[in-house]
Amino acid sequence: MQKASEMRDRLTNEFTESYAEDLTQDIAFQIIAALNKGTIPTSFSAWVWKIARNRYSAWAKEKHNRNESVTGSDIGDYEIEDESENILDEMIHTEQMALLRRELAFIKSDYRNIVVAYYIENKSVREIAESLSLSVNSVKSRLLRARQILKEGMDMAREFGVRSYKPEEIDFSCSCDSFGEFGQPWTILNHKIYKNILLEAYGNPSTAGELSLELGVALPYMEDELRYLVEQTMLVHNGNKYETAFPILSSHAQEKTWAYNERMIPQLTRLFTKLIDGFTQACEAHGISCFGKYQTYEDAKWTLLMRAFDMLAFSASPEGYYKKGYTKRPNGGCWDIVGYQKADIPDIPWVGLHGCPKERMDQPAVYFQQFKYKHDDIWMKTPEYLTHDEALTLKAVVEGKWEACEAYWMDRLLSYGYIKKTETGYEPTIVVFEQGAKERYLESFTDEEKKSLMDTATEIKKMLREAKDFSYKIIVEDLPDSIASNENLRFIAFQENGADRRYVLEQALKDGWLVYDDKTSPVIGAYMYL
Repeated sequence: MQKASEMRDRLTNEFTESYAEDLTQDIAFQIIAALNKGTIPTSFSAWVWKIARNRYSAWAKEKHNRNESVTGSDIGDYEIEDESENILDEMIHTEQMALLRRELAFIKSDYRNIVVAYYIENKSVREIAESLSLSVNSVKSRLLRARQILKEGMDMAREFGVRSYKPEEIDFSCSCDSFGEFGQPWTILNHKIYKNILLEAYGNPSTAGELSLELGVALPYMEDELRYLVEQTMLVHNGNKYETAFPILSSHAQEKTWAYNERMIPQLTRLFTKLIDGFTQACEAHGISCFGKYQTYEDAKWTLLMRAFDMLAFSASPEGYYKKGYTKRPNGGCWDIVGYQKADIPDIPWVGLHGCPKERMDQPAVYFQQFKYKHDDIWMKTPEYLTHDEALTLKAVVEGKWEACEAYWMDRLLSYGYIKKTETGYEPTIVVFEQGAKERYLESFTDEEKKSLMDTATEIKKMLREAKDFSYKIIVEDLPDSIASNENLRFIAFQENGADRRYVLEQALKDGWLVYDDKTSPVIGAYMYL
């Protein structure tokens, strides 16, 4: 006992006389240097003691032989036994603090939460274990593994991807029976971060960490965004990787199909205008009003051209080219989307087809639709959709039953321009078709009239079929295996591409067959079937 006491006194005196002043100054210097570099500790007292412990460790290694014996009395004071690999303690007071922050942004939540709790919040291993319902050994193991991962990351020359500073733009088309109750998919697709996640993961299964680095978004935030996109059925999660769940057409595929369409669209459009003019003239010759009596022919042509295109494009498609119905989505949505990378092709405005949802299940459906022309911002002149009550009111006006309609809905339709007040009441301003009337009209035509129309229609279908075959081949070859092997997704990718309404519309305007000026009806494209 006396020998041990003498040894203790000797070592104490030696430390005080030879080392204490130097060590104290060294610790103080390290604390001041760290503060000057911008370190702001969460718990100042705990932070100071960590620096003191680290500096003592470094000092001891310099002053003593590595093989010098040490009593075991201090070993159990440490909860984590791998002090030699404890890079976090060292980085707290060095210029590598920025790298530590970087690596914490890219480490998985299982490890990150424990590292933050231990080093930032100064919780003990036992406290962390209790809060996470883990064993003490599990926490120690994860903390050790986290240190190794952080050290590996520190040694890497990480670089953010191009999308981190140059996000890519992408266009979408959506076909639907109904949107989600929160406006999906458009409320999702309008966000730049979602667009670029979907682009990066398209045909390129990626981990959350890879996506995080490519987009320059810290992993805690990226994990939440990925979880949301999976819930909304826009990403597929396989194992630890994510992949986009719908087709996105490359610029290359779009440019090839456009080059083909550019050659054939002028002739195709002139065949369509010949067909519509011929059909309308034959109807007039036999006293038939094929588009109703509420629009001039010049205004009605906007609807007739698009309806003719849709009908013949569908009939020209081989069996299996078109997917029937749309995919059911969360929050009551039923829709499908296709993405389009920016391509070196003319920016030709879209022509969409909108209508009204059947909100009132106690009321009959209304066959109201409207072609929405992006050309010259025509689409902004009317609502995106009519509510079911508005469509029911419009139908009543078309049928001459406006007196039974509620004033509120009548006023809304008047403000939109779908109806107008007359000397005797109200009447619609839209195109009105009779269901199944086309066959009855044809029976009234002469053989010569029918032959001329049928020959033109056959020529149109032949051109559309050839264009579809070409586009289908290009598009399917462009799709990644995960999309191309799925029949529904393959059809969705093709259905929205190839020769479409917008090309024919723009050519008809270029040819002067369609004219848009201040005399044009504000509700062109709107029609109803009775």
